[in-house]
Amino acid sequence: MVLDRQPGVSGELVLRRQGRHHELVVDGTFLMDTRDGRSERLLARCALDAAARPRRVLVGGLGLGFTLAEVLADPRVERVTVAELEPVLVGWHRRFLRGLTGAALVDPRTTVHVGDVVRLIASALPASWDAVCLDVDNGPDWLARPQNARLYGPAGVRDLARTLDPGGALAVWSANPAPDLQARLREVFADVRVLLPESRTSRPDWVVVAGTPDPAAASNRA
Repeated sequence: MVLDRQPGVSGELVLRRQGRHHELVVDGTFLMDTRDGRSERLLARCALDAAARPRRVLVGGLGLGFTLAEVLADPRVERVTVAELEPVLVGWHRRFLRGLTGAALVDPRTTVHVGDVVRLIASALPASWDAVCLDVDNGPDWLARPQNARLYGPAGVRDLARTLDPGGALAVWSANPAPDLQARLREVFADVRVLLPESRTSRPDWVVVAGTPDPAAASNRA
């Protein structure tokens, strides 16, 4: 059953309900559903556990809210900025999906940034966050928007490292192991790991985790 259909930044957005589950379709392509949020929750846990003091967190991509809810479940978290490109999706969370996200958007620790997370990261001050969780694409090789390519290139990786506090950590959701991204991250982070969450389907999801940014490498613009 279609709950709503609206034009969005990335094309037409459709929110459907199948039984007790919700499905999100963007520009005619099935994007995600609420049947299994394990990899999205793992994304949050990896970033929080790898950070020395995860007080300030950036969640890139609201999606269906699993990552944001998992971040807010950690009592160490004091402030969360969730960046979502699609204002329609933010509205659906407040109208249709509130029960799923546990009213995460009205949590006093949450700030919603409706806009491009790539620009937000590029313009952020140094050491703005202690942990960053990115789930805005299906990975560096499967972009939701061509403009997102910067996130995974050398300049974007340096931006991410620069915006993290010393002892901070980054976690990136991907539909593949993303070896090129891993290599770029190792140029500016001391510890890079790749995790394979359990999945209800035969197609695995991956989480790339990078911790302890090197300030000297992050500031090297050569």
